[in-house]
Amino acid sequence: MQVQPGEIYGFIGPNGAGKTSTIRILCTLLAPTAGDAFVGGYSVTHQRREVRALIGYMPDFFGIYPDLTVYEYLAFFAGCYELSAKDKEASIPALLELVDLASYSDLAVEKLSRGMKQRLSLARTLIHNPQVLILDEPASGLDPRARVEIRELLRELASMGKTIFFTSHILSDVSEICTRIGIIDQGKLIASDTPAKLSQLLIQTRKIRIGLLNGADMAHQVLSNFPGVSSLTPIRDGAPPYEYEFELAGELEDVAALHRQLVEANVALISFREMENNLEEIYLRTTRNPALSTDVETPS
Repeated sequence: MQVQPGEIYGFIGPNGAGKTSTIRILCTLLAPTAGDAFVGGYSVTHQRREVRALIGYMPDFFGIYPDLTVYEYLAFFAGCYELSAKDKEASIPALLELVDLASYSDLAVEKLSRGMKQRLSLARTLIHNPQVLILDEPASGLDPRARVEIRELLRELASMGKTIFFTSHILSDVSEICTRIGIIDQGKLIASDTPAKLSQLLIQTRKIRIGLLNGADMAHQVLSNFPGVSSLTPIRDGAPPYEYEFELAGELEDVAALHRQLVEANVALISFREMENNLEEIYLRTTRNPALSTDVETPS
């Protein structure tokens, strides 16, 4: 697996697949049983100090110091990274502005909401201006508004040139912001590519939905007899307009041929569109079938 500079890379898989173990290895917190990993060209087994200088790690569980204020909390971690007093005074207010916590700098950390604590944890991760952000479930337990805020913040960080590697069980977040996605299952990387290419590689059929004003019986007959059509499902068939969804194994020429047959059969089409396979479907198809792990592994 490779993650290129400036990418937002989503790392997904079932519980126990190896996501957190991978992250701990990349953060030099866990020694690999074999092989090696490199961050910014530095080995996680032989150059741990250099790796730690490059990365910002945000664990899935937020550890707080209840007797510290928000400002003091960041100041403590600035000291851990040996920032000078000048750099500390410049970076902490800027980070609080970035994560929208500037007005809470004097508030005790324990009084922050869950979403605010997540944003503070992200600010802590950025305190030494790392090149690579490694985030374990950054949106875990957040309400919808807080999740949107975290997504926007990750986009902003990527626009600043940061490389972001994160795990999440919220697949809608992953599909919305990631430039590439890796799927891991039972300790093995099944696939790693852009969402669009994963869809093409792992799902060999096209999902199509049609709407029609009349001719439902004829449409059903055409679809049932057309080569490659499967999983024909009525979405709305009680009264017009009717809707059907189905899968088609074939190329764009086959899609065009099917459309032409429906028109020639005097089916009154009002819509004919290919649906995108979402990340949830890709995820379910890959992780529920162990045999795929030897068939669809892709170069990254």
